[in-house]
Amino acid sequence: MPKDWEAAYENETTPWDKGYAAPPLSEFLETRSIAGDVLIPGCGTGHDVRLLAAQGAKVLGLDIAQGALNKAAEFDRAGDELYELGDFLNLSPRYVERFDYVFEHTCLCAIDLDQRPNYARSLRQALKPGGYFLSIFFRQVREYDGNGPPYPITQQEIETLFGKHFKRLYSFVPEKTYPSRPFGCEEVVLFKLKRSVEH
Repeated sequence: MPKDWEAAYENETTPWDKGYAAPPLSEFLETRSIAGDVLIPGCGTGHDVRLLAAQGAKVLGLDIAQGALNKAAEFDRAGDELYELGDFLNLSPRYVERFDYVFEHTCLCAIDLDQRPNYARSLRQALKPGGYFLSIFFRQVREYDGNGPPYPITQQEIETLFGKHFKRLYSFVPEKTYPSRPFGCEEVVLFKLKRSVEH
């Protein structure tokens, strides 16, 4: 059964919100930059949105929970960022082929497993031809008992979801993580969308 994200923000039961941007994203940005139009699905209160906006990208944070966006709006602007209410799995036509980058951190791991193919489809739709997909994958989840979210993802699942339409450019196991996440449980991967792609 899908999680009630609006209720989680209303009740302030949001343990995934650590109060600052994802350390693996900060680590990535130490050696590489992200420019152009960026979409962050499942942006929550926008910590990653603001980090990317502060370094010069034009960032759209998308979330299905209005409560999350209300909290995001309480922060000072960091740059060229915007927040919108919407469902990434049912992508609005106005987002099709609009983005140079999609950054993934807390959406793919949170949706029901049977929705992952829909995520991959929306990702291909949202990116411009030749666009980039930067993801922090949860390869392991501490004390995972088969329930979630978050749900981990295997290398085989990553290949099944993204291998046909994307080229893997770069990956690493981040040294910088939230304290609650042990070293090795995450993988940062940069993909590029192949130009001849059927959505």
